[in-house]
Amino acid sequence: MKYYIIAGEASGDLHGSNLMKALQRLDVAADFRFWGGDLMQAVGGTLVKHYKERSFMGFAEVLFNLRKILGLITFCKDDIESFNPDVIIFIDNSGFNLRIAQWAKQKAFKTHYYISPQVWASRAGRVKKIKRDIDAMYVILPFEKEFYDQYEYTVNFVGHPLIDAIADRTQVNEFKFRTTHQLSEKPIIALLPGSRTQEITKMLGVMLSLVDDFPKYQFVIAGAPSQDFSFYQSFIKQDNVAFISNKTYDLLSVSTAALVTSGTATLETALFKVPQVVCYKANAISYQIAKQIITLKFISLVNLIMDREVVTELIQSDLNKKRLKKELELILDEDQRTKLFIDYYDLEKKLGGKGASDKTAKLIFESL
Repeated sequence: MKYYIIAGEASGDLHGSNLMKALQRLDVAADFRFWGGDLMQAVGGTLVKHYKERSFMGFAEVLFNLRKILGLITFCKDDIESFNPDVIIFIDNSGFNLRIAQWAKQKAFKTHYYISPQVWASRAGRVKKIKRDIDAMYVILPFEKEFYDQYEYTVNFVGHPLIDAIADRTQVNEFKFRTTHQLSEKPIIALLPGSRTQEITKMLGVMLSLVDDFPKYQFVIAGAPSQDFSFYQSFIKQDNVAFISNKTYDLLSVSTAALVTSGTATLETALFKVPQVVCYKANAISYQIAKQIITLKFISLVNLIMDREVVTELIQSDLNKKRLKKELELILDEDQRTKLFIDYYDLEKKLGGKGASDKTAKLIFESL
């Protein structure tokens, strides 16, 4: 069968690639055409557009690039019609995907959505459009099924695909890892400043401002596959800083603590049992708009899933050197670390077991 998959960002590429592998195990003749990244491309099929070409963060950035985005939407519709797939699978990336879904449903294409748009965070009115335009929804957070039940829309809770991605990875030899990347024997504080240019620009500087205050540790930047080292290099002023590109999981597996930009990375860090401080700073205009429509108590997935503050969130003006230093000192304290580890184990239980990709692939394949 023919599958048209639309994913955005590095996380969508990861989950899309695992879903493709699961579909291949069920459908040996699977023909993939997709918007994604390097991981999806490695599985096979035809890459139409790389997520790097449409990485815009925040309301202001989307507005400034509106003409380009509208052009991509038109191109995507034409490409789908030309391919004529048996099913379109949307992965997260709601701003783009819900627009395509509305058109696709009108054209009588089968529409399946893996990893729900965060309608529970803002603009719950979009549920009406989802019910109208999406034939099947596969959710990965336990509270999402209850949320959709309120709107009489039945969805499938399949568990979180990160559990699979982390459990199935090859274990890292710490000595070899440190040697390969020329790291010292000092404990590692991982810096995860995000993947988009805008968020890295806003986050990395304040993260690196702490380097001289923690000489007994080494700071290692987790480089995103979407960015070149030359971009990060302009932020690095100290000697006690290393850079490792596209090895975030390996880095987290040997880290003592982490400073993490809000997003999927907060959950990944928790699943690796690494104490963390969550950081978030957006364009001032985008942040003010977001405050008006987002109704959540927390911004990190860790706290949202646990429905209480497990990890500290430093947002906008709170993300400054003084506060960040204080919170980093706290998560290096043994008592605080023990408490965090217990919370992390409870978090993993809430997310269910392994098999999200296989469950989703089976449901999609059987529906066809």
